[in-house]
Amino acid sequence: MKNCVSINLKKDEIVIKLSEDAEQEEIIGVLKKKLTELKKLYKDEKTPIMVTGKILRNKEMREIQELIKSKIDVEIDFDTPKTLGLHSIKKTFEKEIAVSETKFHRGSLRSGQKIESEGSLVIIGDVNSGAEVIASDNIIVLGALRGLAHAGAKGNTQAIIAAGLVDAVQIRIANVVKEIDHNEEPMHKQAYVYIENDKIVIE
Repeated sequence: MKNCVSINLKKDEIVIKLSEDAEQEEIIGVLKKKLTELKKLYKDEKTPIMVTGKILRNKEMREIQELIKSKIDVEIDFDTPKTLGLHSIKKTFEKEIAVSETKFHRGSLRSGQKIESEGSLVIIGDVNSGAEVIASDNIIVLGALRGLAHAGAKGNTQAIIAAGLVDAVQIRIANVVKEIDHNEEPMHKQAYVYIENDKIVIE
């Protein structure tokens, strides 16, 4: 697949887009060739690179990051498709989600930022690593959830978390905590998180 990697030069960053259906081996092969061309474009070594497109496991991201850094010493970030809108959360579940006051936050949360809500919380953006969202009821993240999310913070075990992508290392609902090892399991796309039999389930 020759076109599984495309490189676009933007004003403040270089975007490397990976085909969603491409295998990691193909991506690495094509990237090795394209990095030689990319290095020629680099007049300012500090222009960051954003890798987007395919949902990657942690070890795949590390492999791509190491390959790029072996050729170009530059800051690399990974983005994921923002495919989840409210209309996409269509799954029906047996448990009824209680209606509650809902707080909306437009924009992504950066590391160090924290938002709390007495009801439910909807984040129209990403929750980045180091950011924190806490709600007494449900949490909906329309982008990627990489930071800490604690739904049902006052003990509501019926609370849910839904996100376009779950890339967090830990998730909490009420007093139940789930540690996520992304080396063992893939990142969860369009995820729905709830408690069943005293354990957190991610679907």
